[in-house]
Amino acid sequence: MLSILLVKWLSTAIVVIGVSVAVVRLGPKLGGVLAGTPIVLGPGYFFMLREQPSAFVADAALGSLHAMLATLAFCLSYVLLAGRWGALASVALAAALWVPVAAAVAVLPGGVALALAAIGLGMILALRLMNSLGLARSAVSAPLHWGDLLIRGALAGAIVCLATAILDDFAPAVSGVALSFPIGMLTIALTLHQRYGAEVARATLADTQLGMLSLIAFSAVLASSVESLASVFVFGLSLAASLLVSILLWFLHSIRPVSPSSAEASSA
Repeated sequence: MLSILLVKWLSTAIVVIGVSVAVVRLGPKLGGVLAGTPIVLGPGYFFMLREQPSAFVADAALGSLHAMLATLAFCLSYVLLAGRWGALASVALAAALWVPVAAAVAVLPGGVALALAAIGLGMILALRLMNSLGLARSAVSAPLHWGDLLIRGALAGAIVCLATAILDDFAPAVSGVALSFPIGMLTIALTLHQRYGAEVARATLADTQLGMLSLIAFSAVLASSVESLASVFVFGLSLAASLLVSILLWFLHSIRPVSPSSAEASSA
């Protein structure tokens, strides 16, 4: 059991750190394509597909999809809190809010279509509110900080282990929700706030909402197809859908340039 957990933890950490390094090295455009991919959800569901029946995975993926509403709440609350509070307090309070919201949305009725409708409405309202704040978008450099990357990789690996092994005896939606905890957004918000100030961090978190579309595509395709297709094909199809959305967002960003930090922060 411990050896399996160690493999999951190390493999997830390596994936997260490797993608994060690529994001910084390749720049905002190509890096943004990678950053928008499910670097935590991907390893988590890779292991889950190997260990759990398709019905369990379908319910877990639907739970991940519902949890995107909680992640929207995390982004919005951080942006609002960081205007008045410090980095640690803003991140901690936003993360604390994510937990009850995730618990509430995990029991929403309906399937993938209803979840997508709720997320679409939530994103429209959140984007309007973010735009009304008049946040300044200033380009900042994104140097490579190995300490941040190691922490992010370690935490992401812990989340995957928690969701795919320790929570096996719980409802599958609980595992899906746990996998969707916004560890990437949390660490980026904290480090940007501490290094570049609240305004840069707030603008970056506001911009990550569109990057969530890639994670939404991954979860939606997985939830809707895992019970009817082979697991290997389902995983590849979900990853392809996520990457396609990231590429489309990359083209949009090339029309409206974003800062390197904004591109990096869309990972999860």
